[in-house]
Formats: sequence, C-alpha cells, structure tokens
Amino acid sequence: MRRRLVTLVLLLPFLLTSCKKASSLSASSGKQPEPAATPSPVAVVTSLPARPIDRNAKVMVLCYHRFEDKPHDPLAIAPADFKAQMQALKDSRISVIPMKDLLAWRRGEQSIPSRSCVITIDDGYISGYAVAWPILKAFGYPFTMFIYTDYVAVGGKSMTWSQLAEMRDAGVDIESHTVSHHDLRHAPKGQDYAAWLHNEIYNSKAILEDKLGIRTPVFAFPYGTHNELVRKTAMEAGYEALFTVYGQHMGIDAPADQLGRYAIESGGKENTFKMALDFGPGSDVAPGVMSMQLAAASMVTQPMNDEHINDPKPVIKANLASMGEVEPGSVEMRVSGFGVVPAQYDPKTKLVSYAFTQNLAPRLYSVIIAAKASGKRVETRWNFTLDGSGGPVAKNAPTT
Repeated sequence: MRRRLVTLVLLLPFLLTSCKKASSLSASSGKQPEPAATPSPVAVVTSLPARPIDRNAKVMVLCYHRFEDKPHDPLAIAPADFKAQMQALKDSRISVIPMKDLLAWRRGEQSIPSRSCVITIDDGYISGYAVAWPILKAFGYPFTMFIYTDYVAVGGKSMTWSQLAEMRDAGVDIESHTVSHHDLRHAPKGQDYAAWLHNEIYNSKAILEDKLGIRTPVFAFPYGTHNELVRKTAMEAGYEALFTVYGQHMGIDAPADQLGRYAIESGGKENTFKMALDFGPGSDVAPGVMSMQLAAASMVTQPMNDEHINDPKPVIKANLASMGEVEPGSVEMRVSGFGVVPAQYDPKTKLVSYAFTQNLAPRLYSVIIAAKASGKRVETRWNFTLDGSGGPVAKNAPTT
C-alpha cells in the first residue's frame, strides 16, 4: 500500500503537466483534439485490354442421337466408339466449347479457340442421360440436348422432366427440337399448316422454358429439313440460331438460320467423324456453302426440291455446273434408305443421274451429292416425296 502511494506522489506532477498542455492546446484551437487518421490503402484499378475476337476461328458441331452397345440402326452409336471419339477430340487438340460461347462469339462478345467443337445430342433418349453424360463429364466436355417435347416422360427409351432438370442444374444446355419431330415443311394430314407450324416452333420453346425455367435461344430442325417459311417462322419466334445436319466447319459469319452439324452415325458411316476432325485447308467449305447445299436454289434437279411425284421408279438427276470444276471420279450420290447408288456423271454436260430399277415406297426421300470441286469437298442435297401406292419398298439398291 505504501509503495502505491509513493508511486502516485511521484507521478502526480507529470500528470498535472500533461493535463495543462492538453488544456492549452484545446483552448487555443477551440476544438477538441482529434486522433491522427490512419492512411487508407488506395485501390489502383488496372483495366486489362479486351481479348480481340478471332474472326478466323472455325467451329464444327457434332450431332448424336442414341448410345447402345449393339446399335440396330445408324442413329445409335456404341458407347466405346463414342468414348473413342471424345478422346480423339482431345488428342487432336480441338477445344470443346459450350453453345453459349459459340453464340457469344457470333455476336462479337468474346473469342473462341481457333479450332472449336460443340457437341449436341438430339431427341431426348435416356441413353443421352445414362450413357453419354457420364462419358462427357469424365472429359469435362459441355454439350447441348435438343429435345422434342412430345417425347419427354412417355416411357420406353425417353427421358423424364426430372432427369432433364438434373442435367440443367449440372450445367447442361437444353434447347428446342419442336413438339412432335415431324418434317416442318409439311403438316400432318387434316391440319392447317400455318397453325401447326406455329405450334411446333413456338410451343416447343414455351414448354421447355416453362417446365425447366430456362431460356431457349437455339433450335434444331428435325431431320435437318426446312424451307424459307420454316426458317422465317423460327427466327420470328425468338431463336438466335437454327441448326441443320449439313456438316461443315463454320466461320463467324455463317448464316444464323441454317448452321450445319455433322450427324455422327454407325453402320459404315464413320467417315463423317473423321471429316469433322479435319480442320485442314482442304476441309473448309467455300463461303457459299449454304446456297450450294440447298440444291434447288442454285441447280437444276429432277425431281425438283420439295416436289411430289407419282413414279415409283424415278430417275434422279442434277446438273452440277454451279459447283465449279468438278473432279469426275469424285462424284457420289446417296439416297436416304439406300446409301450410295451407282450414279453416272457426264463431265461434258455436268449431269449426274441414277434410275431406280425397283419400286420405292411412298414417303419423303433425301438425295445427297458430294464431289470435289477446285480441290475442295462440296456437298448438296434436296428432297422429294413419292405419293400414292408405289409398290413394295426396294430394300437394297445396288451400291458401288
């Protein structure tokens, strides 16, 4: 206790002196002393230069349907083959990008790698969920599902809405593929074409957006078939990009209403994937590819594009003059349901033709002609419909 008193007595003069100094300072300034401010760190914002848009980049889009161990038709592909193709993309150093990046690049908002790929799966088969998705997740590849709404939750091989929601939540892009997956150029019998077409294009978008709470700016034509009215209706519905199945390596200015995809199939059609991988100088299609691929607009064909015929043994012809300098030995004709047919090409008249010797069944047919012109591979296609009773279908056409 005594020590504390002694200490207080010794400190008292110093305390009184300090108080007087503080009082005099306050009196002279008329203000209470403020504590010294601590300097705040100043954030220096450095603006990074925007990455320039690579307008010379190329992108190809792959189209798949089903994934089955023992494919029974060309639309299915074995899981092992699909996995090998995904590995081939990686080995070839082709960048797999999401659909949203492709759209942003086309809008001039961001760049993409010089060799890019978008993966799409059509229709809504359960194998897209159960087989393809795990493989794509293992590679870290984004992809798009094109869904036609009538096929959701109907049992069998179809996906459910909850499975689609699960994929949506995991970042899978889901887009429109119509309501019924019918050829959009012709309404089913007894239906008004304008009202039916509006429903297929507008309502498929509305159903997906309502059920899944998403935005669907992309549309894929069933079978890849379309016409001017179909394309116009789809763009008016608010779609930003429309996809066909005419495979090509696309530039930034490819027409938004008919973007090509490589349809990857099995059963001897594996070369399509190899063509898709090839970004070499000879693989790119000339800028006018779209007008060339829709044959009726630029060349004379028989039957004409979208024509209805009654002859069950038609002669298929096309004048290839609009293709340029065609290499005679490179011309190849394919007919849906038959594959390659032994068509004849006359270099003098530029005419390629094939006459069926067996009756065709009444239905829609696609004709595809491929050739090399000026060192590049070009392709064109058109469609015709056989009406009436054309007799039994010719199961196998002669092949080269």
